[in-house]
Amino acid sequence: MDKGRGAAGKRFSSTVYVFSALTVISFSLLFFSTSGFAQQLKNIGLSVFSGFRGGIHELSSLVSRTVLSISELSALRQEHTELLNRMTRYEQLERSFAEIGQENIRLREQLGFSQTLRYRHIPAEFIGRDPNNLYSALVINKGLHTGVKVGMPVIAWQDGTQALVGRVIHTGLFESLIMPVYDNNSFISSRLAVSRYEGIVEGSGNPNQPLIMRYIQKNAKDEIKTGDMVVSSGIGGVFPAGINIGGIKNVFYEEYEISMFVELETIIDFSRLEYVFIIDAETGENNSLNQGTGLVIQ
Repeated sequence: MDKGRGAAGKRFSSTVYVFSALTVISFSLLFFSTSGFAQQLKNIGLSVFSGFRGGIHELSSLVSRTVLSISELSALRQEHTELLNRMTRYEQLERSFAEIGQENIRLREQLGFSQTLRYRHIPAEFIGRDPNNLYSALVINKGLHTGVKVGMPVIAWQDGTQALVGRVIHTGLFESLIMPVYDNNSFISSRLAVSRYEGIVEGSGNPNQPLIMRYIQKNAKDEIKTGDMVVSSGIGGVFPAGINIGGIKNVFYEEYEISMFVELETIIDFSRLEYVFIIDAETGENNSLNQGTGLVIQ
């Protein structure tokens, strides 16, 4: 009897479980089969896809803008470099034009001075110093082929004044050496332009040091003034008379000496010397010995 009741209870429980499962499955199928759920599921899928697509679009747009910005930056940098180079070339051209203009002015001044010389002359350009005598001897770009000879005086025109530079001591075929007035071995017969007292001008060996005019009569001390010009006297025939040498800077004399001396400041600034004229003191003709002087006026 008890066994029959137990079997009936088990069958009842199984029937309840089966019924419950079938009910859940039926409601589930009914719920999933409705259009609202399908639409909702579709909307969820579209939202997810749209978000993913929007992210990809934004990422691709960012990459595209970045690449474009880098390309534009590179182009701008290249254009900036080209503009800087162009500006540099323009500045160089401007400086070149300015230098050419100044050079033409200087050459016109030299040409004007050349036309006033009463001696036959050879225009030349200062190109350096003697490598064996770096401190004194000057090198010019004219030599035997243009008629330059040893002993010829050399003058220059600077700042509106003509003055003595020195004399030729050696000639090559295309170059010559000049002993400047400040050389230790330079001795020039000279005189005071105003009082006409004579003396000998000698160099100190340094272009930045004054020249010395010695052997001036002692009684000239009252007639000599600072700034008085000293010129070549023409005595000895080496230098023509009347070429400016320098202005008096200091006067020295002692009571026990029979002569006095003065210091001269050279007219020529040798640090700015560019052009010179070699003159033939034996002639008085106002023409150049060499037509191809190199002093081109534009």
